[in-house]
Amino acid sequence: MLELAILGFLADEPLHGYQLRRRIAHLSGHARPVSDGSLYPAINRLVKAGLLDRRAEPGASAAQRHTLSLTAPGRTELLRRLRDADGLEISDSTRYFTVLAFLSQLPDTADQHAVLRRRLEFLDQPSSFFHDGDLPLGVEDTSDPYRRGMLTIARATSRAERVWLREVLS
Repeated sequence: MLELAILGFLADEPLHGYQLRRRIAHLSGHARPVSDGSLYPAINRLVKAGLLDRRAEPGASAAQRHTLSLTAPGRTELLRRLRDADGLEISDSTRYFTVLAFLSQLPDTADQHAVLRRRLEFLDQPSSFFHDGDLPLGVEDTSDPYRRGMLTIARATSRAERVWLREVLS
């Protein structure tokens, strides 16, 4: 998802590595901090694959700054990753939010809606953090107050998201 975020933010405009790291950190939040040790190797992979262009510019001090921009093959790859989002990219909320953050980059509304329908299908399936065998347990099935809290919050979030998805898809 780091590579998708890099491609997505650079689809908006060229950025320096520092600016890119800050935007990704804001998107992923405290749950998944972005270190230089993961960001810059990902950038290097994307540059080597021809998906990004890196251009050196004079910096404020003696050090040069590098501006990153998306290449035409990079835009094609971004659109492919968005269009084909499925599996964990749909079921894992953090990954899905990364997809959702850049979904407007897909020019075809039908492609956007196909991704949203996959998410809605996932949300419409019975699920829980806790199970009795294969049976998902709901709020009413546990007396632990903290597990009840988790399930209550998840249920409310899922309900709100399903309402939003149905509005967008109608």
